[in-house]
Amino acid sequence: MAKLKTTFFCQNCGAQYAKWQGQCTSCKSWNTIVEEVVQKPNKSNWKSSTSLLKERVSKPLKISEIDTSKTPRLNTTDNELNRVLGGGIVPGSLILLGGEPGIGKSTLMLQLSLKLPYKTLYVSGEESQKQIKLRAERIHPNGEQCYILTETKTQHIFKQIESLGPDILVIDSIQTLQSDFIEASAGSVSQIKQCTSELMKFAKETATPVILIGHITKDGSIAGPKILEHMVDTVLQFEGDRNHVFRILRAHKNRFGSTHELGIYEMQGSGLKEVQNPSEILISKKDSTLSGNAIAVTLEGMRPLLVEVQALVSSAVYGTPQRSATGFNAKRLNMLLAVLEKRAGFRLGAKDVFLNITGGITVDDPAIDLAVVAAILSSNNDDAITENFCFAAEVGLSGEIRPVQRVDQRIMEAEKLGFETIFIAKHNKFSLKSTKIQIQLLSKIEDLLNFI
Repeated sequence: MAKLKTTFFCQNCGAQYAKWQGQCTSCKSWNTIVEEVVQKPNKSNWKSSTSLLKERVSKPLKISEIDTSKTPRLNTTDNELNRVLGGGIVPGSLILLGGEPGIGKSTLMLQLSLKLPYKTLYVSGEESQKQIKLRAERIHPNGEQCYILTETKTQHIFKQIESLGPDILVIDSIQTLQSDFIEASAGSVSQIKQCTSELMKFAKETATPVILIGHITKDGSIAGPKILEHMVDTVLQFEGDRNHVFRILRAHKNRFGSTHELGIYEMQGSGLKEVQNPSEILISKKDSTLSGNAIAVTLEGMRPLLVEVQALVSSAVYGTPQRSATGFNAKRLNMLLAVLEKRAGFRLGAKDVFLNITGGITVDDPAIDLAVVAAILSSNNDDAITENFCFAAEVGLSGEIRPVQRVDQRIMEAEKLGFETIFIAKHNKFSLKSTKIQIQLLSKIEDLLNFI
């Protein structure tokens, strides 16, 4: 009998070593290197176990000779997912979806499989067919093109693919799969690499899209080796708070589209519902105007959003003032407070400042600087801002109001939602000639104080 071949892998980053050592030299983590069996003798790989993929030799072609007209994107019938993917699913692409436990990854993919007009094979290694059927009846009971398979061995999965011939393959999840070609437990570094490699070859050679659901670690990154994210074409992250009903879908990597797009869903009893106009949800409805609230016009990819910025300024009672920001960069908040102290003369050094972006989203667009400043000044003076005002400008270190990109889209979105005045930078160039909304041009923070 041939000797088993073993090697040592770091469970955190996937680095490979010839012998055991305490610290991984790649990611600097301790006690993460374990021994794994790399190859079991006398075992054939998945490609020889199926006649679906025939051995072929590719030859180089001029880029002008490559024909892409016969491979249009597949419409997912989900506008939010189409936007994040860049227009639909590219045939032969490998998509990885990650997110916290219970956030709705399996629900999103099962809902997609049930509504797609293509023959879809949903492979689950975590639930039985009856459990999936119970969820499917609640989400979308008429999924005629969806096939459910409960299996964890890749060799058995490819045999079923050969007989069924699906247009789209969904794997839930990649950490549960196991290949006979590798002698290791499911979820280990070598198994994840081998199973993903087999699925990648299948996707590329048959032009069948494969969607993988991946677990995440406590740090929020995809569990397994980092090479997993390099192998796939698209990495999607499903975010949100389980205590709230809204979920956000982002693309951290996309070879076929932008990584700045955003999809928003609402979790309901019947599944995930697309949110077509998120601005109406992110702005709270209240009967009376309150101090410390300001509306900012931000951009997520090509989509303009209006978000509500809430600030609370109070006297520090514990000696050292507190600075806390939710959904906003805390260092940028400190910078804006320093600008207000130095340039506008507001004494905020002895006061607690709390900042919150409503709706549970995180915004890194510098265009919300002016709204943050307005909310802080409103709370400090305990004077409410007119509810029909909104803001879209960056604040510089010298107190100047700086222009932002694509201001025309921001103005049109604010006008569509019924705002009467928008504050932008004086040197911002915009091409809109006739608008119902009033455009106020500012050059310094002092100009903002005169209006609010």
